[in-house]
Amino acid sequence: MVRTKFVGWGEEVCASPTWTRTIGVRSALLARTAGDLTMANGTHAISAAAVNLGRERGSTAPVTVTGLEGVPVIADVLEVGVPTGMPIVFLHGLVGLNDHWEELVKRIEHRARCVLVEMPLLHLEGDDCSIDGATTLTIRFLEQYLRGEPSVLVGNSFGGHVAAKIAIRRPDLTRGLVLAGSSGLIEKSMVSDVQIRPSREWLARKIGELFHDQSKMNPGDVDRAHKVLSARGSARAMVRLSRTARKNHLGDELGAIKAPTLLVWGRQDVVTPPEACEQFAARIPNNRVVWLEQCGHVPMVEKVDEFGREMNGFLDGLGK
Repeated sequence: MVRTKFVGWGEEVCASPTWTRTIGVRSALLARTAGDLTMANGTHAISAAAVNLGRERGSTAPVTVTGLEGVPVIADVLEVGVPTGMPIVFLHGLVGLNDHWEELVKRIEHRARCVLVEMPLLHLEGDDCSIDGATTLTIRFLEQYLRGEPSVLVGNSFGGHVAAKIAIRRPDLTRGLVLAGSSGLIEKSMVSDVQIRPSREWLARKIGELFHDQSKMNPGDVDRAHKVLSARGSARAMVRLSRTARKNHLGDELGAIKAPTLLVWGRQDVVTPPEACEQFAARIPNNRVVWLEQCGHVPMVEKVDEFGREMNGFLDGLGK
């Protein structure tokens, strides 16, 4: 099994002792040699040689993309599985983490190249800090990191919205689409009354609403979210991202999706309720719906065995 972690925003870059520390999304990363990482002032992507070096040694390296705002944005990427397998890219929600996908990934990593992308959503600025900005950043990532190879896009909540937009805009990058509690049509709860600098109690209540079985909720996620959102810039980013997502109703655009699509939905989802799934199913031409009973907005946490089983069946249908 290959397991390579690429560090992200605000973390120490340790691929080489000559790397500088990254401070934020506007940091300029300098190349060590012409043959190594080829980024300078955010204008170039990580070189293929450096990516391969990281995979072989299990070391860390940044993955940097430039989006609508024209500044470098550093993603935290975890890759596991079969390097030559079908690429499957996992995209999280507004307060999500790569960690939330890991149990699901364990069910499919024996057969696929699993790429978990953690964009620093709450640190985005300007034009990047929008549903269109996040989509553009993710497209740039797919073009650079996967060199344009079509992948299966798996997205939850805001990440599902991004995945659906990519499937609409760039069918050449989309081999398959898996949406779990995706926004883009109907959204409630957390995005309906986002607060600037929310209290821990408010966050605990809102994160709790993501789950049907709240015993599956990790209290550490509440602590982490409260720490991040206590910064005024992060809270404002969450407000802006959620508002732009709500305004970006995909509607009839979904008819342009050509990729086979799996819709995995919790029957008790109160954030993107069952009628949202029904509307996705009515608009996406080639789809299959899987309802998970006694499950809320995060089926990859609450019903991971069932989700994994359905994912494997879906991948069987795609071949390889």
